Amino acid sequence: MKTRMKMVLGGAASLLGLAAGLWLYAPGQAAVGPASSRQASLAPRPSAAPLPSSVPGATAASGTAGAAPSATAPEDGDAELEALVNAMRERYGARLDEPSVQMRMLEELMRHFQKLSPDRWREELLAFLKKAFPERYDELAAMLRNREDYEKWVKDNDAYLRGLGDKERRASVWDARNRLFGKDVAERLWAAELKNQAVADTLRTLDTMEGASVTEKLSEYKKKLQEVHGAAADAYVARHQQELMNRFLDLSSIQRELTELPPAERSRNLRTIRKELGLDDEALTRWDSLDQTRDARWDAGARYMAERAALAKELSGDELEARLQEVRTRYFAAEAGIIAQEEAGGFLRFERPRVWGRN
Repeated sequence: MKTRMKMVLGGAASLLGLAAGLWLYAPGQAAVGPASSRQASLAPRPSAAPLPSSVPGATAASGTAGAAPSATAPEDGDAELEALVNAMRERYGARLDEPSVQMRMLEELMRHFQKLSPDRWREELLAFLKKAFPERYDELAAMLRNREDYEKWVKDNDAYLRGLGDKERRASVWDARNRLFGKDVAERLWAAELKNQAVADTLRTLDTMEGASVTEKLSEYKKKLQEVHGAAADAYVARHQQELMNRFLDLSSIQRELTELPPAERSRNLRTIRKELGLDDEALTRWDSLDQTRDARWDAGARYMAERAALAKELSGDELEARLQEVRTRYFAAEAGIIAQEEAGGFLRFERPRVWGRN
């Protein structure tokens, strides 16, 4: 077994080379190797969603995680094994109370051992956990088992889940997560998803809110972000400014209201949205300039389309194309050739809807 373990751990150096980047990988994104041989005991219900990058996991798994692996860990004198053990302890050891950290570590180790030992990766991984984290072996082995069962459940119930509506699918997924991981651990593993869903639900509500102005809806949006992210809200907004602005601007009710406003008032509203979501004066000035450029382009586009339609009633074939090329050059200069290519392919860019603050 010692020889076997040494052969498997021959790739320890490569994992150590990865150690600096382990923290960056999102759990659930790696392809998981052979499915667990154990049958999941759930009936088709939960999750089509992969384990989140901030995978919530939180309670120590109850009971034992199954018999310890038959393989015996190499002796302490094995330098490669010791280096790998030390690297994992240093990287994760102080934070293994958090389920998401457990999941992140396990998924990194899964990728490593699946690559080195496709047929025996699970046994080798469990042997490594026994060596590196003996005091947490049962807990980590249970988390690994639950993670495999969850993946198997998702694959087995894919067709069933696809046939459900959004609300029913979400309920089924969470039922499975709660059954497999326990409610507390599941909520911690998928904390990011829960937060995102809460914000999405609020946006849907705002979109159907009658009689509220753009600024009033923006205020409610900010309140929800504060409520969901708490003390970390400002930092979260700072990291996701563009995404948060786009989600708000993409609401159909916001676009309708902006369309109905006079140009000057629309510009003020766009500036307010950006400022309230954390943009500084320099960024606001850049956005003002971009808005003006976009407005000018769309105005030119509207005039061009009107002339295009009029010419199409009188001309056809090469004669029409020659005249259109003159009109495109007059309106769009250097972009005329690109627009001609788009139109040859059947795409008329100025027939797209105008999305204020977005195009």
